[in-house]
Amino acid sequence: QVQLVESGGGLVQAGGSLRLSCAASVSIFGINLMEWHRQAPGKQRELVARINNAGATFYGGFVKGRFTISRDNAKNTVYLQMNSLKPEDTAVYYCRSSGGYWGQGTQVTVSS
Repeated sequence: QVQLVESGGGLVQAGGSLRLSCAASVSIFGINLMEWHRQAPGKQRELVARINNAGATFYGGFVKGRFTISRDNAKNTVYLQMNSLKPEDTAVYYCRSSGGYWGQGTQVTVSS
């Protein structure tokens, strides 16, 4: 069983930045894939970014160089640095690990 706890969400103006954190209850050294997803009201959940244990990353098409996913295996934590935020980035952001474990989500609200 893996428990994931997200933090770092909040209210920010358009153009601002936030850094989300996802802390795991177990070592993530042996967990290959760590992901960030998001779900806006009335929309389907979508993949934001993915990182594997080798550090290879993948981003959703809407990211366009604005976000960076990283992982610190020593701290059992995955990060999502979000820059140049837009109102359409407003959503609940969820962390997910291999094996289908999800966190409870953290709200990100971007005001125009």
